[in-house]
Amino acid sequence: MKSIQVGLLGIGTVGSGVFSVLRRNHDEIRRRAGRDIEITMVADLDEARARAVVGDSVKVVNDARAVIANPDIDVVIELIGGYGIAKQLVLEAIAAGKHVVTANKALLAVHGTEIFKAAAAKGVIVAYEAAVAGGIPIIKALREGLTANRIQWVAGIINGTTNFILSEMRDKGLDFDVVLKEAQRLGYAEADPTFDIEGVDAAHKATLISAIAFGIPVQFDKAYVEGITRLSASDIRYAEQLGYRIKLLGIAKRGDKGIELRVHPSLVPAKRLIANVEGAMNAVVVHGDAVGTTLYYGKGAGSEPTASAVIADLVDIARLQGADEAHHVPALAFQSSSLAEAAGELPILPMSEVITSYYLRLRVADEAGVLAKVTGILADAGISIDALLQREADEVGGEGSTQTDLIILTHDTREGDMDAALAQIQGLPSVLAPITRIRKEGLN
Repeated sequence: MKSIQVGLLGIGTVGSGVFSVLRRNHDEIRRRAGRDIEITMVADLDEARARAVVGDSVKVVNDARAVIANPDIDVVIELIGGYGIAKQLVLEAIAAGKHVVTANKALLAVHGTEIFKAAAAKGVIVAYEAAVAGGIPIIKALREGLTANRIQWVAGIINGTTNFILSEMRDKGLDFDVVLKEAQRLGYAEADPTFDIEGVDAAHKATLISAIAFGIPVQFDKAYVEGITRLSASDIRYAEQLGYRIKLLGIAKRGDKGIELRVHPSLVPAKRLIANVEGAMNAVVVHGDAVGTTLYYGKGAGSEPTASAVIADLVDIARLQGADEAHHVPALAFQSSSLAEAAGELPILPMSEVITSYYLRLRVADEAGVLAKVTGILADAGISIDALLQREADEVGGEGSTQTDLIILTHDTREGDMDAALAQIQGLPSVLAPITRIRKEGLN
């Protein structure tokens, strides 16, 4: 049987891993795919680097369009990243009748609807297992393994950089800025870490997860996104004392009124398995009505873990090469004709309509009556308190301090009601600093 010929666009960290794993495990992969899968052409602006990786057996060019134009290429792997030229090249590859494999979560989260529509019209596959959680096969699990289930919610640690930072803050008691510099020195964080620490990378991935879990179009522009930059070591310490760990979670949840799509720091009970995921590791929890709760854990980035997911997509394409489009697994798990209908029935909820519970930290004057005023405002808003912790002033500000921290855990309430209550509390003269609010997720 004719081999699958692959063109690779970009041979950086992941591309090098794809080439290495495909060559090392060639026989095993061929036995699974039923035919050879070969990278026969590579495009990279740094031709010398590319040739150093692939040797003389593979044609190397500096023009990605030369790969797309090659009639012998069956599959194009896009590992360039970003929204710009990557989008143009993916659409051109589809138009040329090539299947596409990509690890580009940003591209698909923002332009996925257009790309998947173009692929369906041309009868080709766009596969993207590597776009979410690196080597963890969470796309395949949601799209195929759990296809019998009505998915209720998905929650994941899907950004290794932020999880490393939060783990270091907890273990060493250091503040965010200090740990970020260390993460950059060790290579866990980019020189410009904005997409990671502000939650954007996780939101790209959560957007794709929500589409696959609930059969809705990708809607990144409607996601609520909050990063970890405002967290302090004291928040992590107080959370520990209350039996919680703080994790940056990507959450997609089905509710009566629509879909919650949000990324933000969350207090997770320390007894939950996902609360104990440390360092740069990823984990995703999925709750389906038939299977219950399942957990997927592993490396969320890196050369060969991500390459593992890319090659899994290549094997799927090899198995389906020549098959009628009706036998392809839908890109977003559900038949494309149902996506628009689902978008109307399952809208993305604004954050003000989300119902969850909260951790609040207030820096207040150490004087009589402060607690009564704060709890009174919460009670008037219909917000009930689950637990309360007040630190000694000396412990917070040193001997003779006139300030203290007030930590409150609430029961479930509507975010809009909490917003209004916090605005009132913040206006009290005895509240001396911006209030820290962290949502609490039981993941029951």
